[in-house]
Amino acid sequence: MPEPVALPETVPVMPLSGILLFPNALLPLHIFEPRFREMLAHALDDQRMLCIALVRSQRESWQSSDDFFPVSTVGLIRACVGRSDGTSDLILQGICRVKFSDFKQEQPFPIARIQPLKTHTTLSVETDALAAKVLEFYSRLKKEGRELPEKVDRYLNEMSDPEMLADLVAATFVNEPARRQKLLEELDLNQRLRLLIQYLREENG
Repeated sequence: MPEPVALPETVPVMPLSGILLFPNALLPLHIFEPRFREMLAHALDDQRMLCIALVRSQRESWQSSDDFFPVSTVGLIRACVGRSDGTSDLILQGICRVKFSDFKQEQPFPIARIQPLKTHTTLSVETDALAAKVLEFYSRLKKEGRELPEKVDRYLNEMSDPEMLADLVAATFVNEPARRQKLLEELDLNQRLRLLIQYLREENG
């Protein structure tokens, strides 16, 4: 799992419909739009970081920063393969929750000034019980053949980090974008775990 990474003051933003990134999770992306090709070149020349921002559901596409949520995750470009047609495939790894404080530019792609967001729960007996319930749900999903990659699976079962557990399970098994965004924005860990259990129950039976 990743070592702590120093965050820059500004990061390019890729607003997408229905897609967002969680800390510690991996997200494959195909970059083909000209403005996002430009954004990718900017990120690769700079810190190899970018944010994925969820476009608000009532917007068909984004025109300005009002059209997407201000809480996001900074992702580190772990791998990038350029194609002969100018498109690229990349793997982003989530690093840290952030909030956009303002924008250095909005077009052709946004560049946001970011503030890191910290989870603020003191670990307690309740945290352990909630995390155990999430693991119980995950065990049930595994029996249905819905498993995380072997390395992550092994790590989860030995896990002593309930925050990472919540983010990896949310990234993999919660499908509804508004719920994913709510889990991303919830900074109280116990409440995040409660929401996660509720959503797992509702979406997975």
